[in-house]
Amino acid sequence: MIEIVIDAKSVEGTVRQIRSVIGGTIEEQWGEYTLTTNSKLANGTIRFITFDWGVSLLEYDITFFDDICLVMDSSEYNPIHFTYCLEGDCGHRFGYQPEDDIRKLEQFQSVIITSKEGGYNYGYFPKDKKLAINVIQIKRKLFLKKRLNNVEELNRKLYEVFLDTDHDNSFSYFGTYNLKLADKIGALRKIKTKGIIRMMNIEGMVYEILSMHILQHDKAIKNKKPATNLLRSELKIIRRLAKKIIRNPSKEYTLDSLALESGLSQAKLQEGFKILYKRTVTEYIRHIRLEAARDYIRTTEMNISQIVYTIGFSSRSYFSKIFKNKYGISPSEFQNNTLQIG
Repeated sequence: MIEIVIDAKSVEGTVRQIRSVIGGTIEEQWGEYTLTTNSKLANGTIRFITFDWGVSLLEYDITFFDDICLVMDSSEYNPIHFTYCLEGDCGHRFGYQPEDDIRKLEQFQSVIITSKEGGYNYGYFPKDKKLAINVIQIKRKLFLKKRLNNVEELNRKLYEVFLDTDHDNSFSYFGTYNLKLADKIGALRKIKTKGIIRMMNIEGMVYEILSMHILQHDKAIKNKKPATNLLRSELKIIRRLAKKIIRNPSKEYTLDSLALESGLSQAKLQEGFKILYKRTVTEYIRHIRLEAARDYIRTTEMNISQIVYTIGFSSRSYFSKIFKNKYGISPSEFQNNTLQIG
């Protein structure tokens, strides 16, 4: 195992100290920094952005070729870490814990961690495993000054963590799996805009992801976790089905065919879609088709009848009705407005 000692005062310093061991180059564009490496120790990227409201985004998209341990000294830089493994997994322990007392951060799990002043965080990254890890880091004093005027609205435990600006206590929360976070973080990684618009889009999504971490912790504390007997593997299957529907909304989906394809019962499919997307299977398919129709109207020259066929509807009148119910405007009116704007 290779140990990388981190005693930096910022996320930028952290990444530069990682680079000193694994190699690579760091490039910057509009305040977004990317370490790219292809060495005997690692292949991939580490991206980081620091915002002026006390928050930093750190994203790993990397494979290490040896077991890596980050030994992070919290004397100078000790943020609250909101961590999520989109792919792969990693481990953590505090410096005061025995070496064999490593807690695993599972894929799709929401985790919140911060150390005490002068303590150590040990982060463990396995070799030969693709890692896609999203970390939002909060510097408490600056965050409270810039953004958090009503911290008393948080639950008591997180309230105490945010107000612990002298870093007297360590804290860890290992939550249940959260596939909604996977969708949001996946969308963050796919942002294609450039320049200041890109930074604004990223900043907005960082807000959303942070709020989803906090909301999950709040529900866990208040015992409001959704009651379900579905396994994590079953929810992953449902998420794959949902992505398939997004990629091909025109296909004729039925509850029977989706149940057969997934190997899940119809009842489990309905339950899973309601948990993950707040919709029944039929409602989700209709929602995706309407969003696809809206995008076709915006970006293509197809007429409404062509769009209706393309997204899998057979009745133009029915399509027009549900489109207006959803967006408050008819497809034709929306198309005319879009053309005028163009």
